Amino acid sequence: MDAYNPRTVEEVFRDFKGRRAGMIKALTTDVGEFFQQCDPEKENLCLYGFPSEQWEVNLPAEEVPPELPEPALGINFARDGMQERDWLSLVAVHSDAWLLSVAFYFGSRFGFYKTDRERLFNMINDLPTIFEVVTGSAKKHTNEKLLVSNHSSKKSKSNSKCHHRMRLMMVSKRKMRMSMERHYVGLVGRIMQMMNSGFAVISVRNGSMENV
Repeated sequence: MDAYNPRTVEEVFRDFKGRRAGMIKALTTDVGEFFQQCDPEKENLCLYGFPSEQWEVNLPAEEVPPELPEPALGINFARDGMQERDWLSLVAVHSDAWLLSVAFYFGSRFGFYKTDRERLFNMINDLPTIFEVVTGSAKKHTNEKLLVSNHSSKKSKSNSKCHHRMRLMMVSKRKMRMSMERHYVGLVGRIMQMMNSGFAVISVRNGSMENV
């Protein structure tokens, strides 16, 4: 294992991304070579990822306790007893767990405060897990988010148009009501004026008036 010791949140996250990239490469683009190296006839083997984005299948560290947390032991034994896709998914899950243990090992060793640990976790959580990348579920989640976003956008535009039409209808009704009020106020005013000028009989027909 390498002796690189990141000491800040940014450095630990950079270390995490490098190791993650190497392990993703082993389980995707270099999967043929990875499969061959995981010979069930060999001893307990582990998949290591390095900050340099490289990967390695090797025996676990001999020192006890090890300098860093160790990845899952004996990944090679299950290779021929499972479907290749299932085996790769299993290795991916254990690789995710190992990456988190290494990142928070550094956080604990170098005294990260609660806010630092939360920030580190959020930075890590923004990335798809190795399992999601290997199984293709990361791409599926991205497509689902795009669909939801587009649906929300269309719904928002539709609601905006609906609200605009409602505002126009309300303004139109308000104008009509104000026009009718002015009309009847004027009509009542003219009636009162004629009544004050002397006795008169008023006939209102269709909104008009005349002396009878």
